[in-house]
Amino acid sequence: MEKKKVMDRCMGLLIGVVLMTFISACSSNPKVSRVDAGTQTDLSGYWNDTDVRIVCDSLIKGCLDSPRVLQATAQLGRLPRVLVGTFKNDSDEHIDTSIITSTMEVVIFNSGKADFVAGGSTRSELRAERQDQQGNASEDTAAALGNETGADFLLTGSVKTIIDGAGNTATRTYFVNAEMTNIETNTRLWMDQNSEIKKVITRPKAKL
Repeated sequence: MEKKKVMDRCMGLLIGVVLMTFISACSSNPKVSRVDAGTQTDLSGYWNDTDVRIVCDSLIKGCLDSPRVLQATAQLGRLPRVLVGTFKNDSDEHIDTSIITSTMEVVIFNSGKADFVAGGSTRSELRAERQDQQGNASEDTAAALGNETGADFLLTGSVKTIIDGAGNTATRTYFVNAEMTNIETNTRLWMDQNSEIKKVITRPKAKL
């Protein structure tokens, strides 16, 4: 009889442990909700997708509407071909600047005011494919070498941050610089700085 009581007690403890483990696992699952892609979200106070959209739309519009760029376009007599180059991350946080460059390419393309030429890894892949076709594709279907369309202008830039703080409150201001340069002459056609992104982050005070 005593042995049965011990067995029942052990079984009860085991069931309790299993239930507690299950409850703990359920409570640790994240709550996920979907929002519209255009919704502004600021959870951490760091650079996010909303900031990318604001900065890229503003800078590209200013660039393509710039008097110097418009004058250079008129001299070309056609849509200028733009190569989006490197945007350096000179900020204090990790920022994937390839998202900035790809977003700028989309904004340029959708503006209808300029064409853009592939660069970076895309250009390398295209060149490798053309080279491969020379020995593996039929002569009448292989893409010819040396027929790339050259870019007229190169767009480059950087991202910097200034942080100011006191106590549990800090301000983060982002400075995104962009420059458009004539590739043939090295003449700077346009340059601007976007500093619209400024965030005040208040952290909860530590409890003693």
